[in-house]
Amino acid sequence: MISIKKFTFNVFQENTYVLFDETKEAIIIDPGCQDSNEQNDLLHFIQNNNLKVKQLINTHCHIDHVLGNDFVVNTFKIPLTLHKEELFTYNDTKRWTVMFNLPDLIVPENLIFIDENSVIEFGNSKISCLLTPGHSIASLSFYNIEQNFVVSGDVIFNLGIGRTDLPGGNFTILLNSIKDKILKLPENTTIYSGHGEETTVGFEKYNNPYLT
Repeated sequence: MISIKKFTFNVFQENTYVLFDETKEAIIIDPGCQDSNEQNDLLHFIQNNNLKVKQLINTHCHIDHVLGNDFVVNTFKIPLTLHKEELFTYNDTKRWTVMFNLPDLIVPENLIFIDENSVIEFGNSKISCLLTPGHSIASLSFYNIEQNFVVSGDVIFNLGIGRTDLPGGNFTILLNSIKDKILKLPENTTIYSGHGEETTVGFEKYNNPYLT
């Protein structure tokens, strides 16, 4: 059974997720840890629970979701996993680091590319990949059918959707991604978003002002 730990990191209040199961194998999704205190919070949780981090995954590569990539890659000696087309988004972070007076971000050399046909495996668990562009060029969401949850990045939020005014954003494409991929999941599917609190597919289907 997959357990999910959420951290809310950095000035953008981004949600970082650690997923692990009874084998103690774990994956980290969108590490946003910005400073040493946040890095230590993530590291201490992993150490205190004797977790073995097998993979680092980005739903997409806007700056708030990748601030901790270098720390995770170097600490756990693992590759970064992402959609290949998100490298454009990653390289665009350079101007955002200047804007927010943050250190330069370097794309890790050790990369694994995934797409909609990929399956992420750790321990006894699997999550499937859904291609959900619109907030960014090739944003991915990650769905587990057994426990009925999806980690959606910034595609959809509790009563909101991702912004589309950044490079690679497209409002029509985003709405289509939500309607064709997220809202077709069972209505009791829990949505773990990149910002804010958890919600469900059914709640958003009937209450989200962008979708009703």
